Amino acid sequence: MANSTAKTVVVVGAGMGGLSAAIRLAAAGLSVTLVEAQATPGGKMRAVPSDAGPIDAGPTVLTLRHVFDALFAAAGERLEDHLTLIPQPILARHWWPDGSQLDLFTDPRQSAAAIEAMAGPQSALEFLRFNALSAELYQAFETPVMLADRPRIGGILAKVLRRPALWRTLGPRQTLARQLAQSFTDPRLRQLFGRYATYVGGAPDRSPAVLALIWQAEAQGVWAVQGGMHALAQALSRLADRLGVVQLYGTKVERIVQKAGRVAQVALSDGRALPCDAVVFNGDPAALAQGLLGGDMVRALPRAAVHPRSLSAWVWSFAAHPKGADLIHHNVFFGADPALEFGPIAKGQMPQDATLYVCAQDRALGPAMGLERFEIILNAPAKTTLSPQEVSECRAKTFPPLAKFGLTFTPDPPDTALMTPQGFSTRFPASQGALYGRSPHGALASFQRPPARTRLAGVYLAGGGAHPGAGVPMAALSGKHAAEAILNDLTLA
Repeated sequence: MANSTAKTVVVVGAGMGGLSAAIRLAAAGLSVTLVEAQATPGGKMRAVPSDAGPIDAGPTVLTLRHVFDALFAAAGERLEDHLTLIPQPILARHWWPDGSQLDLFTDPRQSAAAIEAMAGPQSALEFLRFNALSAELYQAFETPVMLADRPRIGGILAKVLRRPALWRTLGPRQTLARQLAQSFTDPRLRQLFGRYATYVGGAPDRSPAVLALIWQAEAQGVWAVQGGMHALAQALSRLADRLGVVQLYGTKVERIVQKAGRVAQVALSDGRALPCDAVVFNGDPAALAQGLLGGDMVRALPRAAVHPRSLSAWVWSFAAHPKGADLIHHNVFFGADPALEFGPIAKGQMPQDATLYVCAQDRALGPAMGLERFEIILNAPAKTTLSPQEVSECRAKTFPPLAKFGLTFTPDPPDTALMTPQGFSTRFPASQGALYGRSPHGALASFQRPPARTRLAGVYLAGGGAHPGAGVPMAALSGKHAAEAILNDLTLA
């Protein structure tokens, strides 16, 4: 627990990175205040009300459970005493317009058998080879990248030198789409595994092949959170409270103030000022670069750390009675041609033939009855403006295509159930609607994402826009990196 003589840290933003940093800092004995503009914790991990209960309106997939076990352990607690996580026997169910369907599992042999039933023995063999490659990529990048405070090129090289087969995959011109074209003869499997680029806000034809490792993170297991993903944020907020973290919700930060060359205080919009020895900013790093938290912060980051921007999304969150398709918790309905999805997005337009991800929130334990909660996500370009016809266009690109797969909903969700890229732009300042911070496009993108330490003494970053990147467990790891950097720097100060 913190005491009156402890170093003081202000965490700006109660997203996954901010909550993670606050918990670890408080557990280490620092005095921590967490300031959040919204009324509830979670950041993008939010929920909206419905007649069936709160509906997740943000991230829906929880992987790498050990990251959260370690976070609770850092506070002297056990995750299972605070949350119920439900392992999903099927990672996801995938559907194509030609009527084919595929379930994937944590056991690669089970997945291979399902692929063989759908696409034949050659495709099953190709999958096993791809699975082995993605496992090698994951092992090569886990310690020197994901678990490190910044990407360690030397560590990557040391790993890759022991696995020379990875050199081709890590070549500067080897995109994920190109890698998948070399790995799979069946276009459906290329389309399926190309989707993992969108997990970090990229398109498969412009993202590096190393993103194939994202499949491996999911293959290690997917969990549902009892009560919805937002229950994870609420549990972390309660844990922070037990550790003595002061949490100010519905409170906006006006600026971060420097004195004598280092951070000195955080000024709130209500006129209060919070003196501090360090600040963790858990928002889009572009907000600092644009000076939205004061002119002192403009120098915190190079432009390359926040530009170009990642993809955005159209997100429906609603309650309805479904009919037709045999849904599980995670479902993906593919269009006929990925080029008709990512080609228009690259031009700043809505996809012509979108991939539709459907989370059936109430099916984490199996089939559900009655009114159910759903979240449907379409990939989209990051935008700050909304044209009058785009909402109706999004509806037309969502529900009639699902009806062709046999899936319908009663009643039809209202327009108010839709979160737009413009809505994300408004809710998350300086994001321009991008959901994942900097774009992952380009061979060096992972090395340009900003680390926890900024150029300004006492100012640190956490969240999906910082290293190691987007995704719930990665954001939690970013909070760990920020906390460790602060503890080290304050000890040396």
